[in-house]
Amino acid sequence: MKRSEELNKLTQVQEWDFIIIGGGASGLGSALDATSRGFKTLLLESHDFAKATSSRSTKLVHGGVRYLAQGDVGLVKEALKERGLLAKNAAHIVKNQSFIIPNYTWWGGIYYKIGLSIYDFLAGKLSLGKTQYINKAKTIEKLPTIEQKNLASGVVYQDGQFDDARLAINLGQTIIEKGGSAINYLKVINLLKNDSNKITGVVAEDQFSKKQYEIRGKVVINATGVFTNEILNMNNPKHGKFVVPSQGIHLVLDKSFLKSDEAIMIPKTSDGRVLFVVPWHDRALVGTTDTLLDDPSFEPHALESEIEFVLNTARQYLSKKPTREDVKSVFAGLRPLAAPKDEGKNTKEVSRSHKVITSDTGLVSIIGGKWTTYRKMAEDTIDKAIQIHKLPSTPTKTERLSIHGNIKPEEVDRSNHLYVYGSDIPAIKNLQSSNPEYSKKIHPDHPFTVAEIIWAIRHEMAETVEDILARRVRLLFLDARAAIDSAHKVAAIIAEERQLPQEWAQEQEKEFIELAKGYLLTPYSPNTNLN
Repeated sequence: MKRSEELNKLTQVQEWDFIIIGGGASGLGSALDATSRGFKTLLLESHDFAKATSSRSTKLVHGGVRYLAQGDVGLVKEALKERGLLAKNAAHIVKNQSFIIPNYTWWGGIYYKIGLSIYDFLAGKLSLGKTQYINKAKTIEKLPTIEQKNLASGVVYQDGQFDDARLAINLGQTIIEKGGSAINYLKVINLLKNDSNKITGVVAEDQFSKKQYEIRGKVVINATGVFTNEILNMNNPKHGKFVVPSQGIHLVLDKSFLKSDEAIMIPKTSDGRVLFVVPWHDRALVGTTDTLLDDPSFEPHALESEIEFVLNTARQYLSKKPTREDVKSVFAGLRPLAAPKDEGKNTKEVSRSHKVITSDTGLVSIIGGKWTTYRKMAEDTIDKAIQIHKLPSTPTKTERLSIHGNIKPEEVDRSNHLYVYGSDIPAIKNLQSSNPEYSKKIHPDHPFTVAEIIWAIRHEMAETVEDILARRVRLLFLDARAAIDSAHKVAAIIAEERQLPQEWAQEQEKEFIELAKGYLLTPYSPNTNLN
């Protein structure tokens, strides 16, 4: 993945079969689906891959227990199938995760055991394991930090857990390996149309050089998630609202608040939402909320009411009560929900299923959905585009398509933080041993090394400090203070690798620190103990 090489392709291809706008889950999925079918495919992302929603999820690959409770069996069945496929196609990223529902009533254990047995049944051959009822003592043994007062029992069920931004990068790598193209920081600023008002391509602007490109394509796909309405508005100012953004926030705590490899699922909170406490990269991730917002943003911020809700709910279920001072990082993401016909409908009642819509101009838009079903969303989108634009009909190839980095599940060593690189691990280890500087940590409290930064710059199209610390090594999401402390070193490494001036590195460091402060709940003070 080298950005300069991808930009060169723009002048080499006269007309693409597919131009896909958006480098999140749905865009990357659609580009991989189209590329693997043999179409000349170009993906354009205005920021970094997975910059918005697709790096800010609850890190679950799941059928959706909550949707089963709402009676949406079709969505759950589809998601469970996709969960199973993804666990096979990206075994280095996706893992089988045990979840425990703690019950504080005598009947809770029976109720959830029955409900989750249906969940297992719907998964069929792709089931990750059987649901079990466990007594109070066993629940405490598995979850030593659970609130024990009035605890009656637990129900253990299996679901998937993953690293969202890492999967996004791997999808981008796979697209390029299969002959497609994917470019970040290339923003679509206009749509090209012919005399019949049919879309024939896009105008895109490089966000670094400000150079503009006129790019021709047979099909343009709008896969911009919460920003779908913006592209629709570019296509037709009278389009109406098809997507409503719903915000979900997550608080990241030290592992001492969980002390378990099992996750906690709280099925009913004070306002009916589900809350998870999930082990993720040696931290405890707590979320999420569901707050309807008017306007989308690339850097949404957690509302005070959301922070209090998550903290208060976590305190009810954890013996060690988290405070604001315990929060290592807080991040917010926006779900691209398909706008309900009933304006007054609560967001948690809006279906998470996806829709493919087409415009008179030929624009194809994918709206709604979630990470777990990204592959199916992509398949449906490309199928629809082929039908509308009368392209050669070839079936999808992605059901059993191995994603970059994939290795056998038994070869994944999750005790080593490099496990998310999968088949790239030997190359990164070689890089570490090639130069003594490369094996050094970028922060003393975290395992990430200089070699990973070099790797991200050379092979993963990381262009900025934020790209690296937010989405390649995830430090901003795990420990915002440590990320701020590491910004100077990372900026210097990029500048040296790319032969950029010191002024560039200083500006990058300043920009990142300003952004990262938004991930803190308490004021930042520099760590004077760093080497």
